[in-house]
Amino acid sequence: MTLGPVQILTLGFEEPNFHGQIMEVLNRLRDQDIVNLVDVLIVAKDDDGNVTQVELSDRPELEKYGALVGALLGLGAAGEEGMEAGAVAGAVAMADGKMYDPDDVWVLAEQIPPGMTAAVALLEHRWAIPLREAIADTGGVVLADEWLHPDDLVRYGALAAAE
Repeated sequence: MTLGPVQILTLGFEEPNFHGQIMEVLNRLRDQDIVNLVDVLIVAKDDDGNVTQVELSDRPELEKYGALVGALLGLGAAGEEGMEAGAVAGAVAMADGKMYDPDDVWVLAEQIPPGMTAAVALLEHRWAIPLREAIADTGGVVLADEWLHPDDLVRYGALAAAE
């Protein structure tokens, strides 16, 4: 099984209105083998700083994601046999309907402003697999790997203009 690089993408919503538009885009990207949604966690922080995990209502979807995370962890720990065991363990862990241990959510909570809901998604970038293979086939290695967002480029441009 060939895996692409996995990105942790954290999004903030002041007034979440999850009506399927984001999933429609992710499904289209998955169908085109560009991006694969590996896992998702939604956490809310009220104005007093109390954090709650928001459960997604589609239980089979949660089990699917729990199994995938387990498979990825198992693959890293013990190859293909570990991947199979991890997938089973991830699905079994979903028996109580919780994808994550609520005690582990506090790490994310520090990054969420009060009154905001955050969605944390693990996205596998499938488009990068052939590029990575071409680089390896020509003897290349990745020396650095960073993401620049449009806001970063604007900020760097403004700094350059000020000099």
